[in-house]
Amino acid sequence: MTSIDLREAARKEMVREGFEPSFPADVLREVEAISASATRAGGEVRDLRTLSWSSIDNPESRDLDQVEFAERLANGDTRVLVGIADVDSLVPAGSATDRHAGHNTTSVYCGVTVFPMLPEKLSTGLTSLNEQVDRLAVVIEFVVASDGTIRSREVYRALLRNTAQLDYPGVGGWLEGRSPAPAKVAASAALTEQLRMQDQVAQALRTQRQLAGALELETIEATPKTENGKVTDLELHRKNRGTDLIEDFMIAANVTMATFLTGKGSSSIRRIVKVPERWDRIVALALTVGEKLPPAPDSPALAQFLIRRRAADPDHFPDLSLAVVKLMGPGEYALDKPGQPSQGHFGLAVQDYSHSTAPNRRYADLVTQRLLKAVVAGNTPAYGDDVLMAIAARCTLMEDAARKVERAVRKQAAAELLADRIGQSFEAIVTGASPKGTFVRTLQPPAEGMVVRGQQGMDVGDRVTVRLVDTNPARGFIDFAR
Repeated sequence: MTSIDLREAARKEMVREGFEPSFPADVLREVEAISASATRAGGEVRDLRTLSWSSIDNPESRDLDQVEFAERLANGDTRVLVGIADVDSLVPAGSATDRHAGHNTTSVYCGVTVFPMLPEKLSTGLTSLNEQVDRLAVVIEFVVASDGTIRSREVYRALLRNTAQLDYPGVGGWLEGRSPAPAKVAASAALTEQLRMQDQVAQALRTQRQLAGALELETIEATPKTENGKVTDLELHRKNRGTDLIEDFMIAANVTMATFLTGKGSSSIRRIVKVPERWDRIVALALTVGEKLPPAPDSPALAQFLIRRRAADPDHFPDLSLAVVKLMGPGEYALDKPGQPSQGHFGLAVQDYSHSTAPNRRYADLVTQRLLKAVVAGNTPAYGDDVLMAIAARCTLMEDAARKVERAVRKQAAAELLADRIGQSFEAIVTGASPKGTFVRTLQPPAEGMVVRGQQGMDVGDRVTVRLVDTNPARGFIDFAR
């Protein structure tokens, strides 16, 4: 069988879903004219370059959006600072680069290639919080009590320097005692203390969120691996204490940003997840393992159920998580106006939640940054409500399109990987059941396909055995029978 060109296939999927995968000439000219990163700005900018900032991200990540720092206060509380790359300083509103970013609205990560929202000279260079370089940033600060409650919040602009670029596997393995400390951590007592402190406060934040009803989910993400142009494996990425640390800090930071803007009377773009429409199916899934959930949607009850299931059956917890995610439905962006009730985020059990911590990768975060700057400077709002509503709708549309692109490329890679295994049987979980078809994800390798025979009676979350009957790598089709 001839291998397909996954990079070219990904580009075609981008175009099909309405993206512009290449940067137009006016964007390239505009970015080429930028000679250096911004280190000066009008208004008050605090100089925080002496603090021991560090970043934790995927090993392959080069577009670094955030760094972290923590310090213990005299009363035992912990002050946490999350520095966010000041992308707006080099991507002004209305510029060619901004217009293109506003069209695509997000970076798209396909495993075999990345389609960045911003040109790499910016996203991995001048607007990235790279190690040992001075960068302008927006700092989101919050003080956390020992029990994980947040006592105070503040947002301001600063100049900072990332002293250590770290990655999730290295930090997570060390914090969990599975591997030695990463070299940069082992070489610095100050950094070791920093990360231990950050891990401790992150766990306290997580405990407090769980008590409030935040859902502890863990879905499996599979990245295609290739060798000489041929797919050789689907690599799984699982959460660890390193990913948890950053997730906990980013959630607290995004809540802080939303709360800050509301307190200043500013409209904003919120990230919302509505109450699940298929709660009855979630209740039915709980019954299959002897658990009873309330008849009406209840995030604290669901959160505690998930915690118990993770402890009781960690091997199959990602499968349960996937089913719950599918039944909850995707998040979306919406306009939030002061004085009006927020729709909230069911999965995080919070009413006020923005996206503000990844402005190199998500347009909504860049827009939020501009709203924040206008508030801090005492200027008129950076955007009117009608414009914000249109941006929110566009971001929701293109985020859904990005998921389709990423899923299509994963399917193409999986179809190529399984092409010589026709007739074999696989354990699987049902991931979708609708008039469009019934879909399953095999457990090993994690490949998704359609059940074309014997699908009657199957529903999301069911564990089934299926037989591979056909693959079409060029179209990303994998067909199973029961």
